[in-house]
Amino acid sequence: MWRDTSAERSVSDLPQPQPARLAPLILATMASQSLMAVLAPTIVAIGDDLGASVGAVGQARSLTAGVAIASSALITARIDAVGIPRLLALGGALGVVACAAVAAAPTLAVLLAAHALTGLAFACLLSAGFAGVAAFPTERRPWAIGYVAAANALAWIVVNPSAGALTEGVSWRAAQAVPAAIALAALFAARSAAPAPGAPNPPRLRTLLAEGTARRWIGVELTAYGAWTALLTFVGAFFITQLGVGEAATGWFLAAGAGAYFVTSTRSGALANRIPRRRLVFAAAVLMAALVAVLLNATQSVVVAVVLFCLVGLAAGVRTPTSGGLGLEQVPNRAGAMMGARTAATQFGYLLGAVVGGAVIAGPGYGALGFVLAGGMLLSAWLVLGVHDPLERPAEP
Repeated sequence: MWRDTSAERSVSDLPQPQPARLAPLILATMASQSLMAVLAPTIVAIGDDLGASVGAVGQARSLTAGVAIASSALITARIDAVGIPRLLALGGALGVVACAAVAAAPTLAVLLAAHALTGLAFACLLSAGFAGVAAFPTERRPWAIGYVAAANALAWIVVNPSAGALTEGVSWRAAQAVPAAIALAALFAARSAAPAPGAPNPPRLRTLLAEGTARRWIGVELTAYGAWTALLTFVGAFFITQLGVGEAATGWFLAAGAGAYFVTSTRSGALANRIPRRRLVFAAAVLMAALVAVLLNATQSVVVAVVLFCLVGLAAGVRTPTSGGLGLEQVPNRAGAMMGARTAATQFGYLLGAVVGGAVIAGPGYGALGFVLAGGMLLSAWLVLGVHDPLERPAEP
């Protein structure tokens, strides 16, 4: 099997991390996602309290994404110099401060401004969480990245029911304590994170974009996350406003979809070892496109909607870590920089998804949004077929 072994030699020069060293990376990714997930079960209550529409409050995601994109561009060039443990600690501290600022916001304008801190924290935590997987041997990376990606789902499993219950029973401001607690845990765990191999001259984001295969993979993540995160941003409001579900129940329904994501994400490594990764990502994205279109167009029953959302979660749990594994190996010895670029791409997806999703909901409605998101997922599926996988055998002459 053809592959570049330079990254493997770099990893072997470092102390090999034990499975316990995965915990800080899981907490970092979980904390980053919890900062975003808390908006889903609280978005309607925030709008009612601050006198704003769901679409207007949803732009908090846009502002978070914009700051995270700018921050990721800086992190890409400096992640090796800063180091994974310090980047994790910085992100955890910023996450706690961001949650406090959001909870104290008296107006929509202040709420949106507070999400600038959320964007900084997100960029540090997510970049460090995925880049830390490079400290594991190549053969262990599919297993490790599956659990790191699954931490996204853990955030939804923990945050959505808790935040939904606190929103319904106390207030949406009290719900901010949930992501703050997870960010604090990531801060305390940061010291035990394993160092990851770095490059002597870390590239800037524009340097990675000049690499054809890296650029194509970044395009895959951007389009996929534009669709996926738009669904995550507005699906809570869909349950509440279109199907008449309460905030607390919505939190549990969102957690059910996250649980489905967790199940397949933690097992995606075994699938990636059996099926070519590009084909696996392609199939999962096509399935997500079909399910999202049906969910937002042909669903009148709460039970059917929850089942469909869980099926979308199952497919996303395969797509996300498998595509992340591809990204780690696109440019030899540049795993940290590629994961910084991944954060920028995913956050640009959040930005695009929030803006387009809010506009479509305000206009044609949720049904049209389903077709728009399906189109985004199909585009990502087509793009991934052009991404190079260094672990695939070259074609026979």
